[in-house]
Amino acid sequence: MKSKINIPPIPAVLLSIISVQCGAAIAKGLFPQIGAATTASLRIGLSAVILLIAFRPNLFKLNAKQWKYVTLYGVCLGVMNMVFYMAIARIPIGLGVTLEFVGPLGLAIFGSKKTVDFLWVILAASGIALIAPWTSTGLNVVGVLLALLAGIFWAAYIILGGRISKIMKGGDAVAIGMLFATLVILPFGIFSGGLSSLNPKLLGLGAALALLSSAIPFTLEMRALKQLPARTFSILMSLEPAMASLAALVFLQEYLTLKECFAVAFVVIASAGSSLTARRVKL
Repeated sequence: MKSKINIPPIPAVLLSIISVQCGAAIAKGLFPQIGAATTASLRIGLSAVILLIAFRPNLFKLNAKQWKYVTLYGVCLGVMNMVFYMAIARIPIGLGVTLEFVGPLGLAIFGSKKTVDFLWVILAASGIALIAPWTSTGLNVVGVLLALLAGIFWAAYIILGGRISKIMKGGDAVAIGMLFATLVILPFGIFSGGLSSLNPKLLGLGAALALLSSAIPFTLEMRALKQLPARTFSILMSLEPAMASLAALVFLQEYLTLKECFAVAFVVIASAGSSLTARRVKL
């Protein structure tokens, strides 16, 4: 499947972020009914089916290097999503996204070579600090640790995605990666018992979740990673915590405080700044 739509890398990342957070709202609604493990299995499994049908990758034409990276990419993808869903089942989703971003932010700091890039990282980090409910009490320690672990896998996903995008077509890489991700997390969904509760309505929501949270954003991100440095991609992804708060406002009627509005402004400025930096590099 060859798309005639050529989305520039920066808008592709922004669209991916919006898509993921809309999907997160759907996922949160499914947790009470089928659990985090089954929701993750449903999301990744249906995404794999959709992408394999759409792109129809030829598994027999992959060489050893491609198999190596697509397998690692898929395993990382599956574990990242499973661990994150397990985290936000225990802690607020805004805090989960914020803590998870420690991974990409760390990658941005260690990958930076320009002084100006540290300004964008500092602004993004300030926004994240404002969003995080540091004064909350009774937080689930396991949930916090799982969110941080998801952040480590997120950083690994960025690195592997950048490498695999150089040796495989983006659609093929995501489709095959999703297949391996399904193999990793499906057993958790089966043993959790949530699959037995599925009905046509839940399957429909699962399909929407698969499109919004996996199929669409991962395809967009793969295209973007082929053209953007991992450092710039990481800073752009700093919009995730802010978009999570906005999605909560739209879908869950959770209103932003003044402090959270400042946080949104910080991460937007950081993202815009990194975008301008990337543009100057290309010129």
